Amino acid sequence: MSRSSWIAAVLCALAILLAPLPASADPGDEGGSAELTEQLEAANRAYIDAQNALTASQMRQALLSAQQAELEPRYRELVRETETVTVAAYQYGGGLRDAATLLDSPTPGVFADRVSLLELVARRQSAKLRELAGVRDGLEATKATIDGEVARQQEQLRVMARQKEAVEAALAAALTRESQPILDPATTNSTSTPLVVPQPAPRRADGSWPPETCGMKDPTTKDGCLTPRTLHALQQVKLAGFGRFVSCWRSPPQPYEHPKGRACDFAADPKGFGGVASGPSKEYGTQLATWLVRNAQPLGVMYVIWYRQIWTPAAGWHTYESGRGDPSSDHTNHVHMSIY
Repeated sequence: MSRSSWIAAVLCALAILLAPLPASADPGDEGGSAELTEQLEAANRAYIDAQNALTASQMRQALLSAQQAELEPRYRELVRETETVTVAAYQYGGGLRDAATLLDSPTPGVFADRVSLLELVARRQSAKLRELAGVRDGLEATKATIDGEVARQQEQLRVMARQKEAVEAALAAALTRESQPILDPATTNSTSTPLVVPQPAPRRADGSWPPETCGMKDPTTKDGCLTPRTLHALQQVKLAGFGRFVSCWRSPPQPYEHPKGRACDFAADPKGFGGVASGPSKEYGTQLATWLVRNAQPLGVMYVIWYRQIWTPAAGWHTYESGRGDPSSDHTNHVHMSIY
């Protein structure tokens, strides 16, 4: 080997040794208690179920209101037509007056014409009255159904209020009395967040989320799996332009929804999970967290954790403290996404 070739080989080896380490497979211990995780999952699932039921009921009410708006003009029109037919029936004969009208017929032809006219008036009157009764019954049924939907909506709102209180209570109990970080709006909202609208995840016909198991290949790990909805959310995040390192599935007994294939951690720094994010890396994490919150409903996001703060559909942004103070458990180096 020539001297120049040897120097080139040494420089190449040094470059490999000095190169940044690849992104770690996961952010490490994320902290948090199993009890808090269970409380958040139960309350937020109940909240999202009630929210979906409320939305479905509101959609049904809108359709019923549209039907009612179509029926009411027809009902008023039928009332006028029925009144016209009734007047005609009175004019051309009714009851005993029919016989008198027929007996006064000057010729057999006039007699036959009057018989036909009376039959026509009677049929028209009967048909209009039946149609009027049918439309009236339809309006009454529609109104009763709308009243039922409103009652269901009020119940779902009560459920959502209870679950909101449950989430807030669980988060408040998780904070230590000695240290309660102040919520920082700068880490929960970014004006630079991409405006990319994700494709909604599939739902049932009634708007609810179907139950899913961890059956899809996790592209972020070698042997892991994800639920179809989590995989969909991961794909939509990448399509929105968030392409930095991400790790989803983890083997038990890891906390949160990772072992269930319902969670992903998105590194804030381009090099992967490391220390506390700052500058552009912190802004990247804030943009991602903001995007997930804005699109939580179509994607089925159950909660987002970022920079010592947690967002839930039931209670919005709240302070989140692991009590350990490291970047992983405080979520200051990655954004955590849990999917329903």
